[in-house]
Amino acid sequence: MGDYFERKLDDKRRLSIPAELRAEFKSGVVITKGFKNYLHLYPKSVWDEQVEPQLQGNILDEQTADLNVQLRLGKTEGALDAKQGRITLEQSLLDHAGIDRDVIAVRAGRYWRLMAPSTPL
Repeated sequence: MGDYFERKLDDKRRLSIPAELRAEFKSGVVITKGFKNYLHLYPKSVWDEQVEPQLQGNILDEQTADLNVQLRLGKTEGALDAKQGRITLEQSLLDHAGIDRDVIAVRAGRYWRLMAPSTPL
């Protein structure tokens, strides 16, 4: 199960992370819009160590500016709840990804892609 899981959001838009993956998110969670109709789910440590430095490129570079807008617009940060390992997904992010209730999560290197079952690859 280490690279893929499926879940249903509960009535409060919470996504439960499988128990065997929760340690990966002990630093916290960052959720952003993806480049298409999906979301990125980062361990906070990966965001801080790998993503944030890339977003600090040349202040006048349009590509860097576009990446900042893409990844920061609607970005949320938080922690898994201790009891059930859940994170709450904002409605605006769910709308971007076309996620209603069913979520597919696939590892994409050091982060996860969250998408609706019907999302084309």
